[in-house]
Order: sequence, then structure tokens, then C-alpha cells
Amino acid sequence: MTSQEAARELLREFPVVDGHNDLPWALREQVRYDLDARDIATDQSAHLHTDIPRLRAGGVGAQYWSVYVRTDAPDPVAATLEQIDCVRQLLTRHPEDLRPALTAADMEAARGEGRIASLMGAEGGHSIANSLGTLRGLYGLGVRYMTLTHNDNVDWADSATDEPRAGGLTAFGREVVREMNRLGMLVDLSHVAATTMRDALDASSAPVIFSHSSARAVCDHPRNVPDDVLERLPANGGMAMVTFVPKFVLQAAVDWTAAADENMRAHGFHPLDTTAEAMKVHRAFEERHPRPVATVSTVADHLDHMREAAGIDHLGIGGDYDGTAFTPDGLADVSGYPNLLAELLDRGWSKADLAKLTWKNAVRVLDAAEDVARGLQATRSPSNATIGSLDTPAG
Repeated sequence: MTSQEAARELLREFPVVDGHNDLPWALREQVRYDLDARDIATDQSAHLHTDIPRLRAGGVGAQYWSVYVRTDAPDPVAATLEQIDCVRQLLTRHPEDLRPALTAADMEAARGEGRIASLMGAEGGHSIANSLGTLRGLYGLGVRYMTLTHNDNVDWADSATDEPRAGGLTAFGREVVREMNRLGMLVDLSHVAATTMRDALDASSAPVIFSHSSARAVCDHPRNVPDDVLERLPANGGMAMVTFVPKFVLQAAVDWTAAADENMRAHGFHPLDTTAEAMKVHRAFEERHPRPVATVSTVADHLDHMREAAGIDHLGIGGDYDGTAFTPDGLADVSGYPNLLAELLDRGWSKADLAKLTWKNAVRVLDAAEDVARGLQATRSPSNATIGSLDTPAG
């Protein structure tokens, strides 16, 4: 049996739980949620990284759909609600393939039915507008993790890619973490500053996740996780889900991306813009300045290192498909996960290791967060704290 065949056989029993996919954002940007124009039941490879046939080909059994909105959105709460509505529409349109999931038990039920468990994660604390009531509202609508920041600081937490203001988490930021623990909403530390990571680990009584981050020791980008933080995951019980984004996994791509982002701004586009017009600018830049290419091996290097630092029980996968302009060779879209598993098998990873990486760790972490929440709900009332009642907004 080849490594590819072995990978596909394993995925039939222990499919991939992917921590982060930006399909809802791509549908918003490309077709303003016209789901007939981007029918994911059919091949959408000309427009998207994601559709149901390729999810099936890639062995995906559970997906956290990101309900991301930009930090400069005029009304980020309303925009996040629109993103949630998009996910719900997808679930309604494709019930034979996508199953709503709120709990670890729901994930296992979907696996038993041969459907893709569909969960939601909010990418950035700006989506709650400094309101714990809004946080609870998002949880009630099905959001099961929140990334504390995106690329910009929020009033109560520092981002990895902004100038520090809070020094990590403020007092209100720690209250956000505690309230997420009480709800059973996973604390996602992708995108946050290392100081915020450490403060969140100090504050959290439940496992944390990194929904789409790689190892800083392998690629020195602030979006990645330092070794001292990876080494704390066993005590916390959480997990880091390796991402595929070339500018986070390949050191040569870091400088190239900085120049490409500046080129986008010079042409009036946000660096994360993936509309057709923006991509023309990207492609023209790439013709003049060839892009360093990451590969499956590049990503596997991160997993090898993360395994050494955190242990096999604390790793997962978060590809960030449809949230990035470029992908590694061999991981062009959601059908590529078997290629990564085959590479890891060739490196000596066991099938038991891979079952943890793809499925078991992610289910365990959500189950543990639910267990912590049950205990906290028996002893702690919902927090009515406001940012002004605990600290002064940063800045």
C-alpha cells in the first residue's frame, strides 16, 4: 500500500477536523452571498478553494467555518451576523453533506452519518464590540470559538501584527476569556501577540486553541506560535492547528509578502482582498517578482517541530482556505489533505499519531471545554462587566 493509499484509508475512519476556512467571507466578497452563483455542490475550483466534492476528496469530516469580518467594518456585529446567516444557508442547502454541529457529540454523530460536521468560529474580538452580552449572543447562534484579535488590536487585547497597547490582555480581556470558558466557547489564540497568548493561558481554565497558526521557530513570523507557548499546551490541554499559508510557513515568503502587501496598498487594495480586481494586482506583482513557493514538506516541517514542542496530543490542522491568495504546492485546495498525511507517514508518523492530528485531538478539546463550562455554569453567573468597569480602554 502506498503512503497515499494509507492516508486515504485512515481518513475514511478519522477524517480531518479543519480549524479554519474562510468560505463565508469569499462568498460575501465574490458574489454577495448569491449561493446560486457559487453553488458549492459543484466544482468551484475556478473561484474557490472549497466545495463539497473537494471536501469529500480531501477527507474532511468536520469544518470550523470562519465568520470573519474586517476590523474596519462599519458595523462588525451586523456583518458577523450576516456571515453566520451565510453558514446557516449553506447547511440548509446541503443537508446530505453538511451537518450542523455545536458539540463534540455532534461531531461524532456527523462522522457516524458520513456527513461533514459544520461548526463556526468568529475571527476577531472586534465582532463583539466590547460586549459580553454580544459574546453570549454569538454563542447562542452557534459560534464555538472566537479568535481574540485579528490583524489589529482590540481595546482589550494585543494583536500579533499591530503595535502593542495593552501589553497582552487587559482586565476586561481576562474577563472575556473567563466568560468564554463559562459558555464553552473555545479561546482561539491565532492572530494574537505572544503576550496575549501567555496572558490567555494564565486566565483560561479550559483548553485553548490556535485555529490556524504554525511554529515561529521554523518561520519567524509574529502570526506563529513561540516554543514557550507550544510547551504550555500539554498543561492547558489545548491544541495548535498548523496552517498552510505560505507567508506563515516559509521564511523566504515573509519578505516577499511584505513587498506584495505594500504593492496592494499602493494600488488602493487591502492586502487581504481576494476579489478579481485585487488578484490582478497580485498576479502582476508576482510576474515581476516570482513568489517563493511553499510545499507539503514545508508544512510537515512545522508539524515535526510542533510535535517536539507540544506533543502529538496537542496538534491539529487549520488550512485557512479561501482566506489566503496563495497555497503550497500539493495543498492547493481542500482536496489536498491526503498529501500532507502521506508526507507525514513517509516521515515515520504512525496511523495512531495521524488519527490524533486529524480527528481525535479536536474532538477531545471541544469536549473538555464543554466539561469546564458545565462546572463553571454551576458556580458562576453570566458576567455583566463592561470594559469601563474593569479598566480603561487601551489607546
